[in-house]
Amino acid sequence: MNQRKKAALFDLDGVVFDTEPQYTIFWETECRRYFPEQEGLAHAIKGSTLGQIFEKYFTGSLEDERGALTERLNAFERDMEYPFISGFVDFLSQLSLKGVRRAIVTSSNQAKMANVYRCHPHLKNLFDIILTAEDFARSKPFPDCYLTAAERLSVSKQECVVFEDSFNGIRSGRDAGMTVVGLATTNDIQALQPLCDYVISDYHDAKVQKIIDIFGTFQ
Repeated sequence: MNQRKKAALFDLDGVVFDTEPQYTIFWETECRRYFPEQEGLAHAIKGSTLGQIFEKYFTGSLEDERGALTERLNAFERDMEYPFISGFVDFLSQLSLKGVRRAIVTSSNQAKMANVYRCHPHLKNLFDIILTAEDFARSKPFPDCYLTAAERLSVSKQECVVFEDSFNGIRSGRDAGMTVVGLATTNDIQALQPLCDYVISDYHDAKVQKIIDIFGTFQ
């Protein structure tokens, strides 16, 4: 924890964009459609990729429903809004002024990112790299995505800070051997605290300055 950090690696939904409430609406509708007897399932699957959801829940007779659900999700994401998490843009600017390398590391695919870029045409200019599901063989909770990001940014894992909101993402960052900041945008602060080095509610949180201070200045 004493080593100065050089790179900030951000998950997308719930970390860069405040999209989790919208996804909750979508998955609550779908869970009522397919699993009306399983209360709380929409929350339980948060942080899982669509493939992981299919493998766990859409098997047997429900396997034929995968195509239709995928089409509804794609249509939903095309019409979604992608507002930034409160304070994120200013936080990113402070890191940029310090010369910190910045990456998005998401399990979302390029089709989803095309929707994001339509809403935020200049998003790519805010980051050194953006990695999507196509860039690694195994999704979170495996550490592959964050290790790939460190390699692409030419930094060590000890020099990286991961920003995550989901348990799968937090495990990915921890197993990659990186410092992890949990955002309580999807899960409760109390649930995140034992798993993270820092936990913040958003980028206006009082602890944000302490996190900025662990990054060195490299310009």
